[in-house]
Amino acid sequence: MEHIRLLRPYIKQFFQRADIFLLVICTVCSIFGILMIDKAVVGMVNGGWNMSAPSKYIAVQVFSMFLGIGAFILFTIIDADILGSQWKLLCAVNVLLLVALVIFGQDDGTGNKAWIRFAGIGIQPAEVIKVLYIIVAAKQMTYIKEHEDIDGFMSVVAMVGHFVIVFGLIIVVSSDLGSGTVIMLIFLTMFFILGVRLYWFALGGAAVAAAVPLLWNYFLKDYQKKRLIAPYDPSIDPDGWGITWQTTQSKLTLASGRLTGVEEGHRTTVFTGKHTDFIFSVVGENLGMIGCIVVVILLSVIIIHIVRVGLRSGRLYDMLICMGVASAMAFQTFINIGMCIGITPVIGITLPFFSYGGSSMVTMYAAMGLISGVKYKLKPEHFSLIY
Repeated sequence: MEHIRLLRPYIKQFFQRADIFLLVICTVCSIFGILMIDKAVVGMVNGGWNMSAPSKYIAVQVFSMFLGIGAFILFTIIDADILGSQWKLLCAVNVLLLVALVIFGQDDGTGNKAWIRFAGIGIQPAEVIKVLYIIVAAKQMTYIKEHEDIDGFMSVVAMVGHFVIVFGLIIVVSSDLGSGTVIMLIFLTMFFILGVRLYWFALGGAAVAAAVPLLWNYFLKDYQKKRLIAPYDPSIDPDGWGITWQTTQSKLTLASGRLTGVEEGHRTTVFTGKHTDFIFSVVGENLGMIGCIVVVILLSVIIIHIVRVGLRSGRLYDMLICMGVASAMAFQTFINIGMCIGITPVIGITLPFFSYGGSSMVTMYAAMGLISGVKYKLKPEHFSLIY
């Protein structure tokens, strides 16, 4: 009891200063997702898929949620400035994760060598790398803004070079085009928020256009090429039984839910990935269009809230972290839902807080902890874009 009494002021301070609203809404999303994962894995068992002990998936997701809440608390309390000051260590962690992928990486069934598994536990390093990249990139960009010319050639080369190294290593080591794409979009968002002149974006666009043929012919595998163009070229898989099979089944699943969802016992669409990348289709099947709208609203509220925290943060470094996390959330949400309805390629992007996956769950909560930490620290009186 004495320990509890001593801790009480710190607990009270945490609830007064931390972003409890963000924690609550993320937890609501997680519980919502767990309920849908339960529907997905039970449906796959009933449909004949080898999904032994469905309760295991629920247990893993629940444990990951509580572990994530712990990460949220930890990253709220640890000042992001302390993390940024250890950028060399964070870079070393990213390198070690990629080296571990080279040595111990396993295929996750999609052709991507994206997982490290031991003792029955799977870790997806790219999820951790995304969060660490946001912290280090924010630190780098802030330093350049404060000490150098952000439009100077060497400044731009340094920022772009950092991104290219991380992006390139992920693609080369794991062939994880999805995670690489998200990191690219995070970089572009933070680069724009920093205030770099638009002509650098034009030059970058020209350089990417020139590099596309090289990447297409020498780096992308055939199955990746087909996935990228399948949503826009029906001739790739005219019958829907090949590269677009999951998307075809996802659209059928969504359509079956109509407005309010399919009645219990009448769900017939079964395919792999329903509990991971295609959890949105499970929402549509069980809760219909109304359920899908609720999911979009919940995730939109989180994204808008993060942007608001960033604009009110009072510091460029904190704002860049918030915008990096918000962009990751927004792009993952758009791409994942696009995968489910057939307008974006299937590139292995999870729906934040909803899709099955411990690595994704814990790292998303850690990222939310960074946002809560921005709110937790005392805000200076100046440089606030929203008062």
